[in-house]
Parts: sequence; structure tokens; C-alpha cells
Amino acid sequence: MCVVGITVPTSAPALSTLSYADAVSRTWPGPVNPAAMHERPPMARWLWLSLLVLALDQGSKWLALATLDAYQPHLVTSFLNWTLMYNSGAAFSFLSDAGGWQRWFFVTVALAMSLVLSVWLMRLKAGEGWLAAGLALIIGGALGNLVDRALLGHVVDFIQVSIPAIQLAIFNPWPAFNIADSAIFVGVAILLVMGLRAEDPKESN
Repeated sequence: MCVVGITVPTSAPALSTLSYADAVSRTWPGPVNPAAMHERPPMARWLWLSLLVLALDQGSKWLALATLDAYQPHLVTSFLNWTLMYNSGAAFSFLSDAGGWQRWFFVTVALAMSLVLSVWLMRLKAGEGWLAAGLALIIGGALGNLVDRALLGHVVDFIQVSIPAIQLAIFNPWPAFNIADSAIFVGVAILLVMGLRAEDPKESN
């Protein structure tokens, strides 16, 4: 329309419907699926193994406390005996005579390690069962010894083995341990094997 020599547009430029729809589709998150929000990570089911290790470890320790006398060996076989011992340190009695501060230090370390490994476990993909099993064993073992330290101030050990074929004092007998220690050992071994397989070009192919 022309008014006194000035051209006035009859309508404002229309916003492109296509561009508007495209902008909305890129910014709007879309419908929320309630089922997806509550879906468990696929490998979370392996935490049952951690709970099993924890239950077996604590049950065996309380049985040992109820039936064994401290530091008195009870021979089972020529290479195995039950000997109730208390360890306020780490493996091989490391820091056992540190004065007491190590109790809550090891509790904190075990708790932090369990949380980190649990997050790692939750992020594993389906098909990584062996790795999940190794992590679950370590988590269960760490929690088993954590409970000991938190409640008793020391770890309860009662399994003692000897290996006469190896003529070294440390193997005859081997320092006493428990089910939690065994679970951690097996779990670490699994992680090492899986790590070596991942680095092997033949396995990756």
C-alpha cells in the first residue's frame, strides 16, 4: 500500500513455520519416559555377589569368634588350620602398631574404594561379566573388612595355610586371612587377567 509516496507493507514478514518447528525440535527435550528414568544399569545385578561375599565373610568371622580361642591353632589338614587372630593394620599387619589412627584411615580408604568401584561397575556394558565379577568380589571383600574395623577396631582373621613345597618361612604358615581377603585376591586376579587380555592384540581381534 502506498500512502503519500511511502510504501507501507500490508503485513509483517511471516515467521517461517519450518524454521520454527526445526528450532523447537532442537531445543525441546521431548516426552519423558518414566520407565527409562527408573531403569537399572545392566550390570547392577552383580552387586548381589558383593552382598554374598559380605554375608559369608561376616558369618564365618562371628562363627570363628564364638568357637575358637585366640592364637590357638586348630589343625584341619596337614596344610590348613583355623587360627583366630586380630589384625589392626592392613595386609601382612602393615601399620598394625601405628597407635590407633589407622583404624578410621582404613575405614575411609575402604569406603572410598567401594564407592569408586561401585560406580565403575554400574557403568559397565552388558557382556563385561568377568570384569563385573572381579569388581563385585573386591567390593564385597572391602566392605567385609570395613565392618570389622568400624565395629571391632581390627580385622578378624582365622584361615591359615602352609605350603611345604615352598621352602620359605613366609609360606609356612602363610599369614592368617579371611573370606574377605580371599574375595579381594580373586577379584584383583580377574582384573589383571582381563587387563592382560585387553592388551593382547590376538584377544582384541
